Amino acid sequence: MTGLRLCGVTVRHHGPRGPVTAVDRVSLEVPPGTTVGLVGESGSGKSTLARAIVGLVPVHGGRVLLDGQEYGARTVRARRRLGRRVQVVFQDPDTALDPRMTARQTLAEAATAFRRLDRRTRAQRVADLLDLVELDQRLADRLPRQLSGGQRQRVAIARALAVEPGLLIADEITSALDVSVQASVLNTIRRLQRQLGLSMLFIGHNLPAVYHVSDTVAVMRRGRIVETAPTEALLRDPRHPYTRTLLASVPSLHPQPPGTAQPEERSS
Repeated sequence: MTGLRLCGVTVRHHGPRGPVTAVDRVSLEVPPGTTVGLVGESGSGKSTLARAIVGLVPVHGGRVLLDGQEYGARTVRARRRLGRRVQVVFQDPDTALDPRMTARQTLAEAATAFRRLDRRTRAQRVADLLDLVELDQRLADRLPRQLSGGQRQRVAIARALAVEPGLLIADEITSALDVSVQASVLNTIRRLQRQLGLSMLFIGHNLPAVYHVSDTVAVMRRGRIVETAPTEALLRDPRHPYTRTLLASVPSLHPQPPGTAQPEERSS
């Protein structure tokens, strides 16, 4: 398990009219073994923050700490070391997976990224990863275009888990999927977090999805965190007007008057 702490992280972009602050002094903590949801509308800075954590965009201010120690990810070597501890699953598996590689080849490459495995051990590791994300072994030799969207995203999740990271960043991982398969992928993610003891930053704009998997939820607006609270507390008593607006837009999660039925508890 790996703990993440962000201390006043700032990220700026160069726009046509000058610098634009995409992430503004964000402080956030993901304790070891927990899932923190980060929710906000498109353009709020969520994905930029995820990329800053893993060094894909530069941090212009503040600190990023893993297990209490600050690290830098400015060089290829530093990012490679970071990859052993932190992995990201991106929104669109169509662009995240190599279209020329089968699921088996993708997972074998990831499994041997940081360690040498003989042929037999490598094959077993691939089989174990497919089982872990509930993919039929018969799909192993298919290319991404031969898989459904949900199956492709499961391959992407398995690839991220192949290096046994302590922290997983899930960036809008269900938004590109059909509604019919979103719940299945979310249930898998929740099971994996518990089974593997992962720390997870789960990013999304879909409040029901974030609610389903998160212990704590942080609400982001215009590059800033405006509210953070345990999931149930946020649902019952949102403090910030923007959080109340988000909740009001989702009838199934809208707080109900005393004496009425409460939302169903999350499945275990």
